[in-house]
Amino acid sequence: MKRNGSASFIFAVVTIAAGSLFLLPRLRPAMAGPPAPKVTEKSFTGVNDLKLTVRMIAPYSAQTDLQIVCAFRHNPAGDKYIEAFQDFDDKLRGLLSSLRNRGEFVGELGESILFNTWPGSIMPKRVLVIGLGAERDLSVETLRIVGRVAVREAVRLRAVNVAFAPVIRDQGNTTLDVGEGDRAVAEQILLAYDTEKRLQAEGLSDMFSIREWVIEAGPAFIEGAIEQVGKGVEAAGVQVRARGHTSYCRSK
Repeated sequence: MKRNGSASFIFAVVTIAAGSLFLLPRLRPAMAGPPAPKVTEKSFTGVNDLKLTVRMIAPYSAQTDLQIVCAFRHNPAGDKYIEAFQDFDDKLRGLLSSLRNRGEFVGELGESILFNTWPGSIMPKRVLVIGLGAERDLSVETLRIVGRVAVREAVRLRAVNVAFAPVIRDQGNTTLDVGEGDRAVAEQILLAYDTEKRLQAEGLSDMFSIREWVIEAGPAFIEGAIEQVGKGVEAAGVQVRARGHTSYCRSK
């Protein structure tokens, strides 16, 4: 009896072990994560020597004078906060969601709100939120408008180092390709900054220069963003050169 019991026990152990080995190859694909991006940062020199960098970094961890993020028009049924955007709001103790839920920052296209951060919250010193308008109306033109607003506000605020994250994916929207959106923003950043520098050169605005503008992207989108932003830098250069050097003011 003991021998039969031992044999049964050994047979059961061997059977379970064999079954486990059979299952292992099928489990491995589920355990493997997405491949890490080969490039996580690249810088470009745009017109007026503006350094434009695409960097894989979360908006709450950038060491910058001004962090810019975007938000869709407030949805009374509930705004979406996913991954980095949720972490961003959590580290700010719900400040952004509170402003939106109270109706004090609606998020209409081009609307903006600025606030300071505090020790122990997030790395950026100040945050500028720019509205994207209604989610159903999101387009490349939306991001062009946002890009122009972002530059003009950054110059007005005298922000030497600026970081920009549209966080559209982190609000659950997949309408636009991330790289395509970043290219539209990059082009308008350079074009609007060129206008600011021309106004300064004619004595129509106080002299000021942005040292670096960082466009932030997540691991899944960083390589596409780098490729498209590079094309945007080239396209903006062509447009700036086509502007000529005619003064804004008519001669007397």
